[in-house]
Amino acid sequence: MTTTVHLEVHFDADTLDLARDIVRETLVATRAWPGCQDLVVVVDDDDPTRAIVVETWATAADHEAYVAWRATPEGANRLPEVLVEPPTTRSFSTTIPLDA
Repeated sequence: MTTTVHLEVHFDADTLDLARDIVRETLVATRAWPGCQDLVVVVDDDDPTRAIVVETWATAADHEAYVAWRATPEGANRLPEVLVEPPTTRSFSTTIPLDA
């Protein structure tokens, strides 16, 4: 079952240019991970220090494997350097059919 994941991040306002570079650098590996079907970063119109990484995964297990890899030295990234607080993650696998 497809899973949509929202990773909400809050960047340090003094590092926005660096943050964008680190996001691009970090998400290359995410996009290439098996099961990653789509990936987009949306930035808050009213607060450019806040963004959501919207990820679509073929299965929850694909995302869980990716998260486990990110917790290893090989999967580590520089994102914490530009965040003012830990990111929050929400996963969505259940949908409400709209064709009633």
